[in-house]
Amino acid sequence: MSQNTDTNIAPQPGIMEIALYEGGASKVAGIENVVKLSSNENPFGPSEKAREAVIRAAHSMHRYPNTDHAALRQAIAEVHALDPDRIICGVGSDEIIHFLCQAYAGPGTEVLFTEHGFLMYRISAHAAGATPVQVAERDRVTDVDALIAGASERTRLVFLANPNNPTGTMIGLPEIERLARAIPQAIIVIDAAYAEYVGGDYDGGAELATRLPNVFMTRTFSKIYGLGGLRVGWGYGAREIVDVLNRIRGPFNLSTAALEGAEAAVRDRAHFQRSQSENSRMRAWLAEALMEKGVPSDTSCANFILARFADVPTAEACDAFLKAEGLIVRRVASYGLPHCLRITVGDEASCRRIAHVIGAFMAERAGGTEA
Repeated sequence: MSQNTDTNIAPQPGIMEIALYEGGASKVAGIENVVKLSSNENPFGPSEKAREAVIRAAHSMHRYPNTDHAALRQAIAEVHALDPDRIICGVGSDEIIHFLCQAYAGPGTEVLFTEHGFLMYRISAHAAGATPVQVAERDRVTDVDALIAGASERTRLVFLANPNNPTGTMIGLPEIERLARAIPQAIIVIDAAYAEYVGGDYDGGAELATRLPNVFMTRTFSKIYGLGGLRVGWGYGAREIVDVLNRIRGPFNLSTAALEGAEAAVRDRAHFQRSQSENSRMRAWLAEALMEKGVPSDTSCANFILARFADVPTAEACDAFLKAEGLIVRRVASYGLPHCLRITVGDEASCRRIAHVIGAFMAERAGGTEA
């Protein structure tokens, strides 16, 4: 029986405009022992308590997981002093972003974000049939005035990563409140995936999301908690928004291992504090070391440095030079920054090694040598 290939089957409008997302590379052909600094992962991995919780969970793999995520939501609420009924958990913060677009955007509406913002904002907007709208940043920093000017009566969601990926820069919460009040018809989504690396009293926007009905915050366990492989994220905001998102959330979207591992991770404050303090120390060291070698970066509030080179060929050549030494970083041309390399802040040995190799590259480029 012949197969008729002349059909009218086609995806929804916007789907084929999505460029496939590519994660950070983890391999280099011909090199076995590589140092991966391309995905902003915690160099210390998950806490021992999280590992133990996942191992215990393996004994109940034949059972369906809890569908209301009550224990994890309670743990998050206790650590962050939040209302557990205003928390929703998802498969990474990516799924929460997708839920928001699915629930609040669609054909005839617009989703707003900045030019160097996380690629999932555009992808999720297209997937929902909405029109993605990109606005300019100011020297790689979110420009609230540009976002306000870029909004229209069709704007339903505004995504704002704070700190931003891949720039590492951030703006103050009063500016975000000004944005929320200027665009009351839209939900202002504060993507706070890297909030834990800011330090101090930065709450990722939780207080704003508690007080303002059109502010929503997303967080992840993939970064400082070292659980990227388990895929756990969460969102916090008005109960009305959480109720809407839960109506489209799959009942068993998180496995038992993910739920129990995340609960143990968020309660292990010693591992959290060690990861935070070491990142802060090595982030400052790495930025200064690269600056001394002629590679500037903006002040980063995350767990990576956005290294800027004179031009695209230099950035590409440096990336190749690093790969030859078994060092993998992230090229960010897809984020509109082809002359930059995003470098995860690893442990001390990794940071010192990459600073030395980039120094050697810059010296060779200049026609000199580095000891």
